[in-house]
Amino acid sequence: MNSQPNHAAAALTVDVVIPVLNEAHVLAKSVATVREFLRVNLPCRWRVVIVDNGSSDGTDKVAEGLTQMHDDVGFVHLDQRGRGRALRVAWTESSADIVSYMDVDLSTELAALPKAVKALTEEGYDIAIGSRLMRESQTKRSFKRETISRIYNLFVKMLLLTKFSDAQCGFKVLTRQVVANIVPQIKDQSWFFDTEMLVLAERQGYRIKDLPVKWDEDDDSRVKIVKTAWEDIKGVLRLRRLLWSREFSKAMEMHGKRAQGSGE
Repeated sequence: MNSQPNHAAAALTVDVVIPVLNEAHVLAKSVATVREFLRVNLPCRWRVVIVDNGSSDGTDKVAEGLTQMHDDVGFVHLDQRGRGRALRVAWTESSADIVSYMDVDLSTELAALPKAVKALTEEGYDIAIGSRLMRESQTKRSFKRETISRIYNLFVKMLLLTKFSDAQCGFKVLTRQVVANIVPQIKDQSWFFDTEMLVLAERQGYRIKDLPVKWDEDDDSRVKIVKTAWEDIKGVLRLRRLLWSREFSKAMEMHGKRAQGSGE
């Protein structure tokens, strides 16, 4: 990991995970941009972790080359696709105090990362997320994507009674405790992973910080909007059934008793 002086901050470790699928053409440039930003703006020990899940364009070769060039770059290869699967593996295998992820296109401004880390280390939050839907946010994206995003997040709020503003922005930062306690509960292995994580965490008392971000749409995005939206809708309905089930209520009751016993 990269080392930076500064007493307590220097002891902190942060993993920045970048899940990729057929991104050989942009990976090296994006990693270089992230590494330079972290070197200047994040005064702690950090590592960039590339997670290739099922690429067929040589992305893995580019990633392996980057790990040989830089000791602060890690690489995980998965044969199966799925962003949720990639994040699950990278986060659970990490030993860092704080884990995060951002999209390889860097649509979310990197300036949000130090703010998110500060929210966790100094403000008492457990998760920090980028939000494209707050009044202070600055976004550039198509009318179609903007409309679908707002409708989806409203749908989540209405059915699951959530408070966070943007479930799907490709920028999230969380503590080791959230990884240990919440990630094993998540069923989804794809795009709904984010929403499921936030809903389960919020329902179990973890504090989520919404950060307004500057966000520029990537014209080369591979996300299949209609298919992803349908899978997300099914995921929301599945979560609604879970949250109102007797089994979930019992599990939360046991969690509360364990937390009291451990003094959390």
